[in-house]
Amino acid sequence: MPRVIPPDPRLLERRRRIAAQIRAARLHANLSQQDVIGRTGMDRSAYQDVEAGRASPLLDNLLRISDAIGVPLSDLVREGNEK
Repeated sequence: MPRVIPPDPRLLERRRRIAAQIRAARLHANLSQQDVIGRTGMDRSAYQDVEAGRASPLLDNLLRISDAIGVPLSDLVREGNEK
């Protein structure tokens, strides 16, 4: 059985920042979580976990979320003070 390695606290913080950027982009687009869920086909709890920073989304789901919100993927995962 493979050993489960807990995420590094720095990774958890980065995940939370990305989750906050997803939420901010969704709100800026004036969309509800249900709107994004309907457009992506994601499970409700899976999307809520991503937006809350409790889960690491697959790249495919990040692409679906960026398309649903109408922003480039880079806007959702940008790090640092660039914009």
